[in-house]
Amino acid sequence: MTAENGKSEKPAEEQPAREPADDLVTTSHSLTIKRRKLNYTVTTGRIVLREEVVTDGKFDGHRPKAEVFLTAYTVDGADPTRRPVTFAFNGGPGSSSVWLHLGLLGPRRVVSGDAGDPAPPPYELVDNAETLLAHSDLVFIDPVSTGYSRPVEGEKAGDYHGFQGDIESVGEVIRLWTSRNGRWMSPKFLAGESYGTTRAGGLALHLQSRYGMYLNGLILISLALDFGALVFSEGNDQPYPLFLPTYAAIAHYHGKHGDRPLREVLAEAERYAEREYPAVLARGNRLSTAERSEAVATLARLTGASEDFVDRANLRMEHIRFYTELLRDQRLVVGRLDGRFTGWDADYAREHWTDDPSISAIMGPYTAALNHYLHAELEYTNDLPYEILSFDVNSSWSYKEFENSHVTVTEKLARAMRANPHMKVHVGSGYHDGATPYFGTDHVLAHLSIPDSMRENISTAYYEAGHMMYVHEPSRLQQSKDLAEFVKAAANR
Repeated sequence: MTAENGKSEKPAEEQPAREPADDLVTTSHSLTIKRRKLNYTVTTGRIVLREEVVTDGKFDGHRPKAEVFLTAYTVDGADPTRRPVTFAFNGGPGSSSVWLHLGLLGPRRVVSGDAGDPAPPPYELVDNAETLLAHSDLVFIDPVSTGYSRPVEGEKAGDYHGFQGDIESVGEVIRLWTSRNGRWMSPKFLAGESYGTTRAGGLALHLQSRYGMYLNGLILISLALDFGALVFSEGNDQPYPLFLPTYAAIAHYHGKHGDRPLREVLAEAERYAEREYPAVLARGNRLSTAERSEAVATLARLTGASEDFVDRANLRMEHIRFYTELLRDQRLVVGRLDGRFTGWDADYAREHWTDDPSISAIMGPYTAALNHYLHAELEYTNDLPYEILSFDVNSSWSYKEFENSHVTVTEKLARAMRANPHMKVHVGSGYHDGATPYFGTDHVLAHLSIPDSMRENISTAYYEAGHMMYVHEPSRLQQSKDLAEFVKAAANR
């Protein structure tokens, strides 16, 4: 082949493949917190994951498999043997770490607005005086096919789009960063949100059993350890009572309970969800007409839905149906990730809304802020699109390890806790989180198979907000304080 300048070129198929290499960029920054200057270094970019290749019993080297994007914050001058480090990620599956990064933990945060008052573009990025960096170094990890993370040329992304592949790849990132930065003696934490808590529960055991890496603590935000408590499927009545207090909280926020205090409403809903409601569902058509009518009336009163809707739903209100129904008479739908948010639809006779207004409200601010931050402030350039949240990854995620069973990592977490009795667990829940309900979280934690003496290792916190409770400013401030106190106490230093 001859190019226009007359020089010979190799055919495309003969061009040597690019050898993957880390492309990390380091910048220096400072932040003032209560008149004290915090100097820190940020290292961001992609690191190459490799696998050991053995052929016929012979070691054939390390083959590059994926390039994983991370952003690491380290405080200048700190003793690496005493300074905690927290590895953070979101969930989805298919989500980048942008939400925890720019919403709660990092030294810079986006101003996204809140329910009823969303921020307009072009948004604002400000210093986060409540950053966890004041107490722990931070490493934000984007799993393969999120952020800028991709498989290397010739490798399959699907190898990482599943429970075990995801655990192993994120675990390898943590091991590599820890070893390369001399942090094996540092107090170590994992912080996960939503499916990130599923990942964290599995990782705690994987890091112990595969690498001998024992953690000081887990930060679990919007818990999703046991999908049996979360997924509405035929024959599974468990989610209906566990979602009921959240329905009541959302109804309260939208004025369906008058001037009753929220805690009073939740206490009533919790009592019914814990005792009478499961018994009502278990009895099926053995309920008398009077018993069924009483259940319909109670559920309608607690949730703000009409008795007709509760009756037609056969006492079982699937969550998206409920969020579509609650404010139907006002031509509004409410959010799943945060039931405080409302939005519009094109058809108010449908069973399920077309979009979650709570995710639509924050997608723009977080996407713009992240892209600006990486390029303009952290000086990292990449022409790939930064995948904030991939629904393609989510829809194709493999749970083959749980064939003929529902997805749960409760026993993995319990095993990790039993083997490492020093590991603390902090769980944060939003009352208006319509994806991972707080009462379901309480249920799952109560069923962890750990000794009673170890239950004091678990702390819980509740916020009057949703799945990303930190979009609500009072909740963000309180949660930041709660996490700082947890890390300081669990670091054992």
